[in-house]
Amino acid sequence: MLYNFDEVIDRRDTGSLKWHYSDDTIPLWVADMDFKAAPPILNAIEQAVQHGILGYTKPTAALYDAIIDWHGSRYELALKQANILFSPGVVPSLALMMNVFTEVGDAVLVNDPIYAPFMSKVEQNGRTLITSLLQESEGKYHLNLADIEAKIIEHDIKLYLLCNPHNPGGRVWTADELKAVLSICKKHDVAIVSDEIHQDLTLRGHTFTPFLTLATGYEHNVVSLTSMTKTFNIAGIKGSMIFAKDDALIQKISQQQQLNDEYELNLFAYTAMRHAYEQGNEWLAQALTYIEANIDLTIQFFAEHLPKVKVMRPEASYLIWLDCSAYSQDDQVLYDSLRAAKVELNAGIKYGAEGHLKMRLNVACPKALLIEGLNRMQTALNSDGI
Repeated sequence: MLYNFDEVIDRRDTGSLKWHYSDDTIPLWVADMDFKAAPPILNAIEQAVQHGILGYTKPTAALYDAIIDWHGSRYELALKQANILFSPGVVPSLALMMNVFTEVGDAVLVNDPIYAPFMSKVEQNGRTLITSLLQESEGKYHLNLADIEAKIIEHDIKLYLLCNPHNPGGRVWTADELKAVLSICKKHDVAIVSDEIHQDLTLRGHTFTPFLTLATGYEHNVVSLTSMTKTFNIAGIKGSMIFAKDDALIQKISQQQQLNDEYELNLFAYTAMRHAYEQGNEWLAQALTYIEANIDLTIQFFAEHLPKVKVMRPEASYLIWLDCSAYSQDDQVLYDSLRAAKVELNAGIKYGAEGHLKMRLNVACPKALLIEGLNRMQTALNSDGI
């Protein structure tokens, strides 16, 4: 079946976070695709509704099998049912991990730039936020291993929150890079939580390595977080997974979940998750092909029309990190100028100090919307008022 990703679907007045505007703004911001979800997922949800009884639901053996088969066949990540817990979302799981691995006042390390909740959940839970700047060279970010180890020693870091693939830079950390991180953390007894929600959006020419595949002998200090929601554009259906391979660690996480009763998903999340993993592969393959074409289009557009914008080509996801420092010296002015042109991106400064004068652009939309948004960016950045 050939899926139509060119279809423009009106999302205004639907309660959409992304499309909340009262005017004709083009939203190229929050990580939410403007593509209709895969028919197998929609059909399964429709069948659940048609059944007519929407009662309490638990994960089935078929769901566990779908999760295990997906991750085993794609990533050689060997999982058993006992390794899998459910959570309403990756961000709640990040907060949960504060209580699993740290105490109030302990230091937690994250990279900069990073998806904003990495920072906010550390601070909101009374932990000390420590950052290690990523290094940019050859058009992509690199981990500063020397700085990571120095920060771990200086601040007695207890937990390192890793983002792989990286948001917002789009890096897929290589197995060698991850092994180096693991070696440092093992040396200093630092726990590692790896947010891998963009794993399935890894693009051609790059290989995603689940952290747990490298953690033999250190499983008691490693947790992976992931979800089907970004992969299949069903973020409005809350649901994610926590993977751990140490029995005592799984028990500790489960006990923490029990405190707030945050270990169950709803009927639609379980249904969507199972059928996404069982039948969503072809939709995903076509979506990634379309997204890569949009990435190529975007890079070419900037080269031709806004050549002073430095574009960081993503290795995973549909999010592109843009350095707009040649066009403005003020983050708010930069953001406001784009909003005035009725196009919205994520302000880079929200992702840490390294995000100064950068913007995050979402290209997971029909090509016609993307082109219109890029044209509006050209108008804004080339104006004399910025």
